[in-house]
Amino acid sequence: MEERVDKWLWAMRVFKTRTIATDACKKGRVTIGGNPVKPSRAIKEGDVIDVKKPPITYSFRVKRVTGNRLGAKLVPEYLENITPQSQYDLLEMTRISGFVDRRKGLGRPTKRDSRELSRFKEESYTADDFFLDWEDDDES
Repeated sequence: MEERVDKWLWAMRVFKTRTIATDACKKGRVTIGGNPVKPSRAIKEGDVIDVKKPPITYSFRVKRVTGNRLGAKLVPEYLENITPQSQYDLLEMTRISGFVDRRKGLGRPTKRDSRELSRFKEESYTADDFFLDWEDDDES
């Protein structure tokens, strides 16, 4: 039995939608044997499919072929994840480094933040001013 590579990747839950799987094939992110494949390329049992999802490349061996989307528990019967550990180490390194999905507001302050901080420092009281005001209140 043979099936289209885009349909099989969608059925195995590698991609969320078939459209995304098709686009990945068209952009050259899906390869078989090191060669980029078209979405309509037929796959068969034993094929090794590499999928680039930056920053890593996943590798899957086809155990069985189906065109129907499966439940997550059934996926291991149809594909074998043979992604090298070095790829997962690379993923962990990028996650630790913090450069991926950096939230707004982290890092150096913006120009506006710097101005507000300067304004706050200029308007704030010194400790001596506070104690002088406090002593004046006690005397009254």
